Amino acid sequence: MSRGEAPEESGATSVAELTGFEEEIHEEFFPNVEPPSDGSRWIAPTDVEQRLYALSRVDNGYAYLRTLALEGVYYPVRLDAAMAQAKCGTGDVPLLTFQVPDGRTVAQVYTGGLLPRTHPFLVYEHTTLGALAHGLPDHVDVLAVNAATPCEQYFSTDSEERDTWLDLHQELFEPATLADRVVTLRTGGPGPGDLLHGLACGAHLCFQNGDAWNTAHWHGGTGYSGEVDRIADSWGVRGREDWLAMQERLLAREVSPWVWDFVLEARSALHADRADGLVDPSRWRDEVERAVRSGAAQQGKDAEGPEFNALVSHMRSLVGSVLRYEARFRADGLLPPDGTVRTVAAWDLGRASQMARWGRGARYAAEAEMHTALERVARTARAVYRSWAEFSAGYVLGRCLHFDEEAFGSWYTTVLAAHHELTAHPEGPWRTVPFTAS
Repeated sequence: MSRGEAPEESGATSVAELTGFEEEIHEEFFPNVEPPSDGSRWIAPTDVEQRLYALSRVDNGYAYLRTLALEGVYYPVRLDAAMAQAKCGTGDVPLLTFQVPDGRTVAQVYTGGLLPRTHPFLVYEHTTLGALAHGLPDHVDVLAVNAATPCEQYFSTDSEERDTWLDLHQELFEPATLADRVVTLRTGGPGPGDLLHGLACGAHLCFQNGDAWNTAHWHGGTGYSGEVDRIADSWGVRGREDWLAMQERLLAREVSPWVWDFVLEARSALHADRADGLVDPSRWRDEVERAVRSGAAQQGKDAEGPEFNALVSHMRSLVGSVLRYEARFRADGLLPPDGTVRTVAAWDLGRASQMARWGRGARYAAEAEMHTALERVARTARAVYRSWAEFSAGYVLGRCLHFDEEAFGSWYTTVLAAHHELTAHPEGPWRTVPFTAS
C-alpha cells in the first residue's frame, strides 16, 4: 500500500509568516526507509522498531499492537492547523488521511524512532492506541503504521479492531514507563563532532523524559503541542522572541544565580594555595565574604547595608550546603573520594541543550539555529569541564541547589539514578561520545 501525497503547503503562506523565520523547504514529509538491498537484517533506529520489524516479518499483528500500546505513536498534521489549535485550544487537529485506488481511506502513524527531518509545514503529534480507538474518524478504513519502512503494518479500523486497541491501551499503557530510560538512535543520528557532543550535554533531561538523546530531528516526546505547552508552562517561552532570549541566557549561563559559581570560584582560588587541595570551611566562608565585599566596593556599591549583609550571610551559608551535598555525592559514587564540584555551569548548559531542541519542536527555532546552539553548548562544556562525570556532578549540584533545599529527596535521588545509568549504559551518550574533542 502506498502512502498519500505530501500535504499541500498552506496556500501563499510562507515559513516566515507561520513561524517568524525563514527556513529551507525540503521534501522529507514522511519517513521513507528502504530495506537492505542485499536481503540482510534491517538495523532499526531503536529497540521499538527492531521489535516491530521482527513481528511484521512473522505477521504477528496482535503482538505488534501490544508494542504500540506501550509506546504510543505519532501522527502528522499541518503546521498551520496545529498552530491555530494551540492558539485557541479547541479540539484535536485532524489526522492527515489519503485514499488508495480501491477507494479506502487511510490514516498514517509512526513510532518515534522513524520520525523524519523536521519539516517547515508539517508537525507530528503523539497519541495512544486508546485515543485512536476513540478518536480516529469513522471514515478512516485503514490505519497504516510505519508505512514505507521495513516494519510497516496495516490494520482495519472497524469496531471490533478498535475494541482490541482500547483493551490493550487499558492493560498496557503507563506513562511512567516512558520516562527515566536511555534511548539511543542506532541509525539516523549525527556523526561525531560538536553537534553530537551538544546533544549529549542534554542527556539528563532526555533520560528524565525518555527521549532519544542523539536525534537532531526533534519533534518532542509528546509532539508539537506538548513542546509548545512544555516551554510555555515551565519557562514562560511563548514565541520566537522569548525562545531566542531564553536560549541566549542559558548559553551565557545567566539563568542560574551567579552566587553559586561565585562561591565555588572562591574555593578554587584558595585551592591554588594548597598542595593537598583541601580548604578549611571557615577560611572558605571568609574568602567568599572578602571577595564579594571587595567587588561591591570596587563598583561603588553599598557593601555594609542590611540587604548586602543578608546577601553575604546567604553566600556564607552556601558553603555549608555545597559541602554537605559533596559529602553525599561522594558517598553515593557521584564524586570520587576526594572529588569536589568546581562549577555548576552544566545546570544551565544541560538545559540549553534541551531548550535548543524544545524551541525547534515548538517551531520557534530554525534547524540551523538549533544546531548552532547545540554546538555552542559543546564548546562551552569542554572549556569548563574535563569529563562527563564532572559535567554530570555540576548538573546535579545545580539541580539540587535549585530545587532540593538539602532534603535529599526525589529532586536528588532521581537525578542520581540518571547519573549512574548514563555513565554505565553501553549505548548511552557518556559511554559513546568522547568528552574531549579529537
